[in-house]
Amino acid sequence: MIRSMTGFGRARKTVSDLNITVEIKSVNHRYFEFSSRVPRAYMFLDEKLNKLCRENIQRGKVEVSVLIEDNTENAIEIEVNSQFVSAYLEAIKKLSSKFRLKNDIKASSLIRNPDTFKIRQQSLEDEVVISAVSEVAAEAIESFINMRTVEGERLMNDVISRADIILSKVAFIEERSPETVKEYRLRLEQKIKELLGDVNIEEQRLLTETAIFADKIAVAEETVRLRSHIEQLKNMLSEGGAIGRKLDFIIQEMNREANTIGSKAQDIDIAHTVVDIKSEIEKIREQIQNIE
Repeated sequence: MIRSMTGFGRARKTVSDLNITVEIKSVNHRYFEFSSRVPRAYMFLDEKLNKLCRENIQRGKVEVSVLIEDNTENAIEIEVNSQFVSAYLEAIKKLSSKFRLKNDIKASSLIRNPDTFKIRQQSLEDEVVISAVSEVAAEAIESFINMRTVEGERLMNDVISRADIILSKVAFIEERSPETVKEYRLRLEQKIKELLGDVNIEEQRLLTETAIFADKIAVAEETVRLRSHIEQLKNMLSEGGAIGRKLDFIIQEMNREANTIGSKAQDIDIAHTVVDIKSEIEKIREQIQNIE
């Protein structure tokens, strides 16, 4: 099974009086990279979320976001910061006396000061929160993986179709190459006749020159290796798993063979075909950058 490195998953559920929302998304990355966004009071969740993702994801830059709403009774406790209020009022009293100002402090003035109250969140035990969030995170990861799998299937089909196009181009080169040798022999024979007239042409010399040319432009080894690389590519795709980096190596080898064929090409049709092959290889390379 092939998976894309890009994906998104979301799950929302109420567990242990907690409304929990978990979102997971990822983009391409050479290795696995994890980051999380969780409420400050629940930073202890980071390690657990990291482990859950590592167990299911091989590659990609992964970001997990967690939103938690506590519905437990007395979840929030507000207490007057008496020490601060006393010090604040005393300071206002001294200020009024020293500068002969009217001391008109009101409760509304104190309420606007963020230090007037102490706000405490009566949170559940860490183990309860971890268990609840893990349950929701597992659903989000499942949704995330499903999306990655669907996208991976599309990528695989596209890569295979382009590999088949390359095979058809390779077949053309294999058929065309012997014809270029025949055409070279005819051109050579015609050139000699133009230069020497009706003088008998030494057949052995003509055969030797043709053989040298045939050896120079021979691409049979390259086309065989290119076919072999494409077969490996398809086998890897059918086996599935985290094969992105392996595929990248195969693509490098395919490009190497195409470059060699192009350097040997002495025929315009073959040269154009090599350009087409390299274009398809580059498109495959772009696609496998998205494969896990």
